[in-house]
Amino acid sequence: MFTNLAKNRTFTTTIKTRMAHDLSDYRKSYEKQELLEKHCPENPIELFRDWFMLADATDNVVEANAMSVATIGKDGFPKTRVVLLKKYTWEGFIFYTNYQSEKGKAIAENNAVCLSFFWPSLEQQIIIKGRAEKLSENLSDGYFDSRPDGSKLGAWASEQSQVVPSRDALDQRLLSFEQQFKDTEIPRPVHWGGYLVKPESVEFWQGRPNRMHDRIRYTLNEDFTWNIERLAP
Repeated sequence: MFTNLAKNRTFTTTIKTRMAHDLSDYRKSYEKQELLEKHCPENPIELFRDWFMLADATDNVVEANAMSVATIGKDGFPKTRVVLLKKYTWEGFIFYTNYQSEKGKAIAENNAVCLSFFWPSLEQQIIIKGRAEKLSENLSDGYFDSRPDGSKLGAWASEQSQVVPSRDALDQRLLSFEQQFKDTEIPRPVHWGGYLVKPESVEFWQGRPNRMHDRIRYTLNEDFTWNIERLAP
């Protein structure tokens, strides 16, 4: 008993010490690359493509297509979560989710979203503001058909963002759909599909020494050309 009390006190002391840890001296000097106006094409999708291809080819970048998606919820709070970019085109950026999830409901109320990519090893980030629109059903069907069966079943089994009683309940729900679709094609649930985020602003951030980072922002004009500006770091 006394041994356990001593262990608990030690653990509590360790936690308190860590919670009080001062991060003010955490610093990194960004010195790998630069982003100058002469590097910027007229369309931000071209620059996104170049940066993404570099990130995707860099060994220590894990899941270059991982991005944060920020929405504004019905409670008035912003919320950010990480999802996977599945395609980008001249129109914008595509990801898939449950339309009845928290993010899906938020987008239904307010389709203004923000996407963010951060690749620390390249000292780069990209911030995209735009409007999310549902993809057509045939495009969502096409992507869903390409997914592994386990992922397809997960789309049926997970009532995303809903409170569930236990992990066992989730596993049992998955098992029930495995039985339901045994030896048959698994169709796309109507509550699951894609969004296309059409960008209105795209900011490219390149880390530089002395916190004098390069920030180039593209803003969409009414005639669908892009205005290019440099922002102070």
